Amino acid sequence: MTLTVGITGGIGSGKSTVCKIFKLLGIPVFEADLVAREIMNGNPKVIAELTNWFGHEIYTNGALNRKKLAAVIFENEEWLRKVNALVHPLVRETFINWTSSQTGPYIIYEAAILFESGFYQLMNLNILVTAPEQLRIERVVTRDHLTAGQVIDRMARQWTDDEKRKLASAEIANDNTTLIIPQIVEIDKKIKTYGKIW
Repeated sequence: MTLTVGITGGIGSGKSTVCKIFKLLGIPVFEADLVAREIMNGNPKVIAELTNWFGHEIYTNGALNRKKLAAVIFENEEWLRKVNALVHPLVRETFINWTSSQTGPYIIYEAAILFESGFYQLMNLNILVTAPEQLRIERVVTRDHLTAGQVIDRMARQWTDDEKRKLASAEIANDNTTLIIPQIVEIDKKIKTYGKIW
């Protein structure tokens, strides 16, 4: 069975950048958050349920209005749980199907809420990408055109890095001062050689 490696990090940590480098090393990466978006845009049952919950305006020209959905679920814990319960099993099913067609020394499952969802338990190893809070806020404000307050609210919905560290096999610092490529190359080498990171 192929070794599975989970990669996660808080909003603005730069986990997607880290995963791009793993891809350059030839490692298959399953982007759970992207797959979740595809499911919400393409699965008729999910579309029907989201429309039932939030009204037809949750879709604009046939595409999910992600900003509108985010504004609802990040303000309401119950809606966040309901949407996750609707979409996550389908993401998991897609991942399991995807793994069967992958080759290589290991595969990566990238997800924003890897630990919060409990999905980390299905991984052989888990990597946490971290960055200072202020840097993360600046990145997301620039990327998503949100206010700092909105970013802080969303960060509050995720586990802290300290909570995640307790469950992580390794950590990659993406703080704009520590070079990330040597960190990734070292982890890649350890996994390929030993099947573990420590």
